[in-house]
Amino acid sequence: MTLRDRRDVETDVYQPAEDSQLLAKVTCERLEDAESDRVVLEVGTGSGYVAGRIGDETDARVIASDLNPHAVRQARSEGIETVRADLVTPFADGAFDAVVFNPPYLPTDPDSEWDDWMERALSGGEDGRAVIDPFLSRVGRVLAPGGVVYLLVSSLTGVEEVVEEAGEHGFSAVAVADESFPFETLTVLELCR
Repeated sequence: MTLRDRRDVETDVYQPAEDSQLLAKVTCERLEDAESDRVVLEVGTGSGYVAGRIGDETDARVIASDLNPHAVRQARSEGIETVRADLVTPFADGAFDAVVFNPPYLPTDPDSEWDDWMERALSGGEDGRAVIDPFLSRVGRVLAPGGVVYLLVSSLTGVEEVVEEAGEHGFSAVAVADESFPFETLTVLELCR
């Protein structure tokens, strides 16, 4: 069964697709030459795919979090250190050298949203940034000095708007990867202070 097929069948936990693959690949490449004692947080881990790849391909200690209890169970079953959390709320100040996030980013009409875990994993609200903006306002607190954020965004969400919001929270943003698809372009932003 392909990744896309598994994603279409799954109803409680977001399964890896092109966005997850791009974020994992870029993050592993960027962290490959980093110090071996780095601690990385993946927010919204879903199945644990990105966190697992980072753990397998780098020397970093990886902690994953998700609000969805089904996702936490699935990631733990893959051997990933996982915490149930809303964004970065329970984590200590300055705890992470890198934070990685593939947020819910699809613009969604509030009248057509379903109240289930898959909808929460996909829906970014009306502008696609309902989860991204709060994340950007909070993530700086948990970054260690010199820490970096790898954030996946879609052209449907408005990359420039996300860059502007990141700037309002003290981050400079650089696009480190783009991948185009028929209906959107996915971009991985590297955010630094």
